[in-house]
Amino acid sequence: MSDHERSTGTGRLLTGVAWAVLLLGLWLWGREVTDVRDGMSGTATGDMAAVGRPPDVKLPPARRPLGDAVPQRVDIPELGIQAPVVARGLDGQGAVEPPPFDQPGVVGWYAAGAKPGAAGTALMVGHVDTETRPAVFYKISAMKPGETVRVVRDDGKIAEFTVDDVRVVARDRFDARQAYGPGQAGRAELRLITCGGTFDRVSRSYTANVIVSAYLTGTVL
Repeated sequence: MSDHERSTGTGRLLTGVAWAVLLLGLWLWGREVTDVRDGMSGTATGDMAAVGRPPDVKLPPARRPLGDAVPQRVDIPELGIQAPVVARGLDGQGAVEPPPFDQPGVVGWYAAGAKPGAAGTALMVGHVDTETRPAVFYKISAMKPGETVRVVRDDGKIAEFTVDDVRVVARDRFDARQAYGPGQAGRAELRLITCGGTFDRVSRSYTANVIVSAYLTGTVL
């Protein structure tokens, strides 16, 4: 335990932390009610930043969207992530339910939205940390355009997505349309979302959200 953790306490909050609020009808946008630890701020920093695309990275063309199928696992080879997926809905306040608090290695998928690999923007959320260690999406702010996210589906196919944008978006500048609107109409797209920025002791929440955007570029049978 660090000196900072001893001075601020290590308890986790059960309310008040937002990642992405869902405004149903126009775009998906959201607030997450979850618990976070004072001593861990994740790997993302700054109020608003975009990684951008390195000039020497040539991204592949988009693949035609697949049919509907339920996601079972998310694999991110560059980060060594292999995580099971659970379907999530909305809570009583209209926010997306986060993954279970006692399962920090699980990714939550908004089941009322698009299915990963099908046309539209599929939403997946994951915790950034726990009381004692990093959680499943702790490192996603370090992803770069051109890297790969694979989603194993229940139809036996693996949808392969290529990252084209990574952003750290300040809560007070959050634009739902920019964050969750389609990058290009007609594509199968994926958003990975977690908390980011720094931990604000006054509001007892993180100051930003990390949003990784990717689009379907291949399929493995």
